[in-house]
Amino acid sequence: MGHHANMPEAAAFAGLFDQQQAQALNTLLPTLTQEQTLWLSGFLAGLGRQGIAVPAQGPAAGAPAAGPKVTVLYATETGNAASVAKQAAERFSAAGLEARAVNMADYKQRDLKSETHVIMVAATHGEGDPPEGAAGFFEFLAGRKAPKLDGVKFAVLGLGDTSYVHFCEAGKMLDRRFEELGAERIAERVDCDVDYEDAAEDWIASLADMLAADAPAQAAEAATAAPSGLAAFGLAPAPAPAAPTYTRKNPFEAEVLDSIRLNGRYSDKETQHIELSLEGSGISFQPGDSLGVIASNDDALVDEVTTALDLKPDAPVSVNGADKPLAEALRDDLELTMLTPGFLKAYAEASGAEELADLTREGNEAALQAFLKEHQVADVVARWPAPGLDAARFAGMLRKLQPRLYSIASSHTALPDEVHLTVGVTRTTPRGRARSGVASTFLADRCAPGEQIRLYVSENENFRMPSDPDQPLIMIGPGTGVAPFRAFMQEREEMGAQGKSWLFFGDRRFREDFLYQTEWQRWLKDGVLTRMDVAFSRDQAEKVYVQDRLREKADEVYAWISDGAAIYVCGDADSMAPAVHEALAGILQEQGGYSAEDAETYLKQMQRERRYQRDVY
Repeated sequence: MGHHANMPEAAAFAGLFDQQQAQALNTLLPTLTQEQTLWLSGFLAGLGRQGIAVPAQGPAAGAPAAGPKVTVLYATETGNAASVAKQAAERFSAAGLEARAVNMADYKQRDLKSETHVIMVAATHGEGDPPEGAAGFFEFLAGRKAPKLDGVKFAVLGLGDTSYVHFCEAGKMLDRRFEELGAERIAERVDCDVDYEDAAEDWIASLADMLAADAPAQAAEAATAAPSGLAAFGLAPAPAPAAPTYTRKNPFEAEVLDSIRLNGRYSDKETQHIELSLEGSGISFQPGDSLGVIASNDDALVDEVTTALDLKPDAPVSVNGADKPLAEALRDDLELTMLTPGFLKAYAEASGAEELADLTREGNEAALQAFLKEHQVADVVARWPAPGLDAARFAGMLRKLQPRLYSIASSHTALPDEVHLTVGVTRTTPRGRARSGVASTFLADRCAPGEQIRLYVSENENFRMPSDPDQPLIMIGPGTGVAPFRAFMQEREEMGAQGKSWLFFGDRRFREDFLYQTEWQRWLKDGVLTRMDVAFSRDQAEKVYVQDRLREKADEVYAWISDGAAIYVCGDADSMAPAVHEALAGILQEQGGYSAEDAETYLKQMQRERRYQRDVY
């Protein structure tokens, strides 16, 4: 190899190349030997003489993509459907198609009739309902204004949970309705359980092939585009290594920095504040996002189950393609605190328990759902023995252990190397047996400072702060529902936002259960928080809740709504969220003169405009 050639300075490029190009040349040229320089100058001279342009990277700007235009619509509750939809759109684009992923909450419904290919990914929420943000789209589809969809091709992927009776119902509704409106199904609907990743990837791959087949020549051309620029002669710089993406399948191991009980010593509630280190992870998130925590079952619970079934803890079983002892699989990989209809059916057969078999028969859905909510696996195996059941068969009945999601209680802008959680610890003693939540007790009891926790961020597009820092906020979050509002306030404080904010917080007792009290009082004093109203249900004879405080301040709440305030509700879905919704509708009627129907319509309009968002569970 010869010596390095003398190379021109950056000034030689001035006026010919932009800054990025000049920088690339300055980086490359000093490293070339004389032979390499001569070859390169000859190559470029040859291109100039022949009038051949070096191929442009990717398709020419403004050129239409090959094949059909594909819109991937998603209805998301916890972020999984959004993730799958975006993955699908990226895959379709890579196959040379023009593809975009759009949240149903943001989709312009009038555009539907002009679509050619609509691919839908829909999660199901609660008892067969669509996710809250997508409710407007579902109502539009079901109503008289839904357009004829002749000429539209569609496919549906449903995400659900077989522990619920109405499994993947939202996806089924979309599939039925698109067919009724005349659209052509190009692939059979796929319904995924909580372990959805592999099935979703297969579905995306087969759809990409199917859609690309509509324009095979162009798609193939796009997929195998000629190499560009320096890559044409093997001199392209190596791509920068991508920052690792942490997901359910590839979680980040975070160190616990601190774990503090938030309730007073006499409280009958247990709420833990947990601080975790994200240093070096590159993880970022927005206020409103959740953290997926990958927990493990308690060893005592594992012992209880193996003892009841007379199974050896070291009996070999295969889980996720790996062989391991039964006790290890039950601790780290399999669901013990949540029952599913599938488990009950299989266990009824193995144990011969007629009572369990009855529950899983058609027509007994309500009784089945009640049973699933009130029992864990340990309760079932203790009450209905299954003599002779072997370890492998038992492990095969159980669902894989799922991550648990917690609303993030800190701002990434304010604390970029940390993430905080507010965890309500679940401990009960039904029928005299101690029972607990898998993740909450894992975090409270087994995650002391210095321990490691596997986690990932789950985006929540349906719970976002207003982009305008001057827009007023009304935040309603009793109990652990206050977590995201701590993040909201940290974010607004860090940004110096001027918008008004009003917190409605509730819990049992002022002295014992006022979560983050000193922080709220500091923000109130500093003007980051404009107003705060609290409801402590057990501090007086008559129970008082956040919805009661809303009604008491009806005239001012209405004035804030009229002033463009965005309303956020976080916490209990069963009683608090409906009661707050009812209170808001009542305020619109009482203060604004709305009819009951018009008040509901106005709240739906606020939801569509992202001025009324809920994160309820």
